[in-house]
Amino acid sequence: MRPDEFLRALAELPPPLHGRAVTLRPYARSTRCDDCQRIGDAVRLALTAAHYDELTSASELLDTAERLAGEHTEHAPPRPDPQRGRGRVIRWAGASAPLVAATDASWKGRAGGIGYVVSDGHYGLLGRGTGRLDPTGASRVLVDELRAVDYLLTGYDEVPTGMTVLLDSLTALRYLHRWQAGETDAMPAGYSLRERRWSDQPTLVRLAEQVAHRPGLTFAHVKGHSGHPLNEAADGLCHMARRRREESFDLRPRAYALVDAFLRDWHANATV
Repeated sequence: MRPDEFLRALAELPPPLHGRAVTLRPYARSTRCDDCQRIGDAVRLALTAAHYDELTSASELLDTAERLAGEHTEHAPPRPDPQRGRGRVIRWAGASAPLVAATDASWKGRAGGIGYVVSDGHYGLLGRGTGRLDPTGASRVLVDELRAVDYLLTGYDEVPTGMTVLLDSLTALRYLHRWQAGETDAMPAGYSLRERRWSDQPTLVRLAEQVAHRPGLTFAHVKGHSGHPLNEAADGLCHMARRRREESFDLRPRAYALVDAFLRDWHANATV
């Protein structure tokens, strides 16, 4: 089954089976490991069964694939940690004001970083690099500004209704507003839509669809480097994440202290 055929079949699965198949997707690639191959065969057969509306058979085949994967750990593909880079300053968890978040991105040379902070104490920061298969394209800073928004939203099991997200990039803001208006095919110049390793959708495609289905989210502009506490916190986090790719220091206590300090300022003056 070619990658494009696999993706089309994956899209036809109903939600419960879709999530299970996505988790097992790394086994569907060609491999020299016989055990991995057997797991991949079961996944492909499950997709074929689902295509012919044999959902019971598809579920049973995924049961088999999951059992085999559980027994075979020697060559199990590493999984990305969904909580990587995330944290929370608990003292702000009970704040009663409406939720406001800020996101930002930083890039210098071959290293970049993204970050976000939320008025309820949640925050996250990730460093990024470039590689031969980097799908970013020519609009590197813009794409990372949007990736920071995706990083924020995927930090919640259910994105809070009524949250306001602040960005200092007007270009990124225009894309978010276009996606909210239904123009989900609009993508930054050069951004590759090829198959990704861990997801059936590129990050910005997923973000566009999520934004289009969440009219309760508000995206607004904030002037960068103007002293706005949430924007300054997000800016500090993304720069810290970028520097961490080239320098050795303990990121966690620095990020926590930075977020706590700016949130103290935010809640003392609570204004968007």
